[in-house]
Amino acid sequence: MSIPTKALQKTGPEEPFRVVTIERRDPREDDVVIDIKAAGICHSDIHTIRNEWGEAHFPLTVGHEIAGVVEAVGSKVTKWKVGDRVGVGCLVNSCQECDECKAGFENNCSHSVGTYNSTDVDGTITQGGYAQKIVVNENFVCRIPDELDFDVAAPLLCAGITTYSPLATWKVEAGQKVAVLGLGGLGHMGVQIAVAKGADVTVLSRSLKKAEVAKELGASRTLATTEENFFTDHRAEFDFILNTISADIELNKYLGLLKPRGVMAVVGLPPTAQSLKFGALIGGRKVLTGSNIGGIAETQEMLDFCAKHGFGARIEKISVEDVDAAYDRVVAGDVQFRFVIDTETF
Repeated sequence: MSIPTKALQKTGPEEPFRVVTIERRDPREDDVVIDIKAAGICHSDIHTIRNEWGEAHFPLTVGHEIAGVVEAVGSKVTKWKVGDRVGVGCLVNSCQECDECKAGFENNCSHSVGTYNSTDVDGTITQGGYAQKIVVNENFVCRIPDELDFDVAAPLLCAGITTYSPLATWKVEAGQKVAVLGLGGLGHMGVQIAVAKGADVTVLSRSLKKAEVAKELGASRTLATTEENFFTDHRAEFDFILNTISADIELNKYLGLLKPRGVMAVVGLPPTAQSLKFGALIGGRKVLTGSNIGGIAETQEMLDFCAKHGFGARIEKISVEDVDAAYDRVVAGDVQFRFVIDTETF
């Protein structure tokens, strides 16, 4: 028997959200049923359901920043029990057999299943977390530490792991000079994580209007990239740049801010191709790399790290009736720094 649950759904890119009842699958023997307490809004949700990336399957419920409590477990579930505090991120399945899956990089599996707008193993289209309940394979569930409230933990399942993974992969550590390019939903997590790792963190932004909040997050300073001679004055200054910008930038100039052997990790996704001169990399043997979320084990590592260091996402909680307006505010940059839907408002 399937599980009916209230959810926010769109029937087309121009249509408003409406509350409907959707059917979650009958739990399999290795499934977990989760009572959702909070659902974060990611910019990817907006791009997808407004059909800006193409191939949105309507009617559609989005959301892949999910925090809640285990309500029921399948007969062969061993990792979770009723009452556990858990979260679900961008993935709900993968082949679990390929080299990437075995290495803990389910996010790189060619058969991975996204939390929404993805074809599941049974051929149905997955529906996301703007809902009261979700059914997920036990291997794609993470534990939310007691130190983290559900609302500040939910965005960690995407924004947190997206920024944690490159910082961990490239072994950012105490004493390094790190620049975070952009202070939005991703950037504000990158600042907190890098600071917790002991790095000296600088925020790079077009203006200084977020300088005070950057300081609150632990950054030592904020620099305005529009200042005269900026790229000359700060040339070869940073060991690592976390690039969270989803707009066109003068990439070659920003690479010039790196020290020799420095690394720029890109987690923002501009809509158009960016121009790169190989000389910007060859000179100084620099690295330009991309990073896309992380595997399940690394996501758990990130949650535990945030709990240990006493921080989550900075959020604004909203009701289900506020989501359409919240989308417009996200696009306009009018949120510090993540909207989270209170599912009790269904």
